[in-house]
Amino acid sequence: MTGADADQQVFQQYRGLLISVAYRLLGTAADAEDAVQDAWIKWSAADRSQVTDPKAYLVRIVSNLAMDRLRSTRHQREVYVGPWLPEPILTGGDAAETVLEAESVSMALLVVLETLSPLERAVFVLKEAFGFSHAEIAEAVERSEAAVRQAAHRAREHVRARRPRFTADRTHRREATERFFTAAAGGDMNSLMELLSPDVTLWTDGGGKVRQALRPVVGATTVASWFAAMGTVPYQGVEPADMRAEMAEINGGPGMVLSAPDRVLATVTLDFDAEGRISAIHNVANPDKLGAVGTRTPHSVRTH
Repeated sequence: MTGADADQQVFQQYRGLLISVAYRLLGTAADAEDAVQDAWIKWSAADRSQVTDPKAYLVRIVSNLAMDRLRSTRHQREVYVGPWLPEPILTGGDAAETVLEAESVSMALLVVLETLSPLERAVFVLKEAFGFSHAEIAEAVERSEAAVRQAAHRAREHVRARRPRFTADRTHRREATERFFTAAAGGDMNSLMELLSPDVTLWTDGGGKVRQALRPVVGATTVASWFAAMGTVPYQGVEPADMRAEMAEINGGPGMVLSAPDRVLATVTLDFDAEGRISAIHNVANPDKLGAVGTRTPHSVRTH
C-alpha cells in the first residue's frame, strides 16, 4: 500500500465521524459534505509525519472549517426569507443509536444551536455529543482550556433554558406522529386538537422558494386548521390525490416525508412536551434543503 493509499484509508476510517461533527455544527448536510471535502484537501497537503493522533487532528480541521463557514454564513441566515430551519436528514437503521445520539441531531436542538456563537456551538457539540474532554476541545478549536470551559458553561445554560430533553419515549412519539398524520390526512380537527399542546408552534421553511408562512404559526386551533387543510387543497401546486405521505425517521425521531411523483415536497417533524403533546412542528419545504432526504440515503448519527 502506498503512502497516499494509507492516508486515504485513515481519512475514510474517520469520514463518518467528521460528517457527524460537521452536520451538527453547520445544520446542513450539503455544507457538512463540503467541509469534510475541504478537510480531505488539508489532510492530503499536511505533513502527517508530525501527526500522532489522526482522529484528533481531523476533528480539529473540520471543526475550524465549520466555524469559519458559520461565521461567513451568519449574514445569509439573518436575511433569509422566513424562519431558517436545518436541512433534514434521514436517520435510523442503526440499532446502536442511543437516545443521546438521536437527540443531538434533533431539529429542535439544531434550531437552538443556531443561536449560539460558532465557538460555543463547536464546544457544545464536541463535549455533549462526542464526549471530548475540555483539553481535547481546546486543542481542536485552538483556544485555552479556560476559554473552552467558559464557552461550554454558557452554551449548556443557553441550551438548557431553551431546549428540554426528550420527554416522550420513541414508541409514544411514533404512535403520536402516526395519529397526527392520519388526522391531518382526514381533516380531523378534533383529533388534531387532542394531540396538540395549546401553545404549539409551527415553523415553516420555504426559503422564499415556495410559499410558506413567513412567521411562526402559534396556537392549537390555527395549527390544526393548517394541517387539516392539507388533505383537501393543493400543496405547492400538487393536488392531494397526487401527493404521497410516508413515515420516516428524520433527525433521530419519527417524521413524515411528503412527495409529488417527481420530487420531495417537504418534511415534517414533531417535538413533544412533558405531557406527551406536540409542542413544536418543523416543516421544511425549501427545495434546496431536501436533497439529503431526496436521495433516500440514511445518515449515521453515530458519535464515535
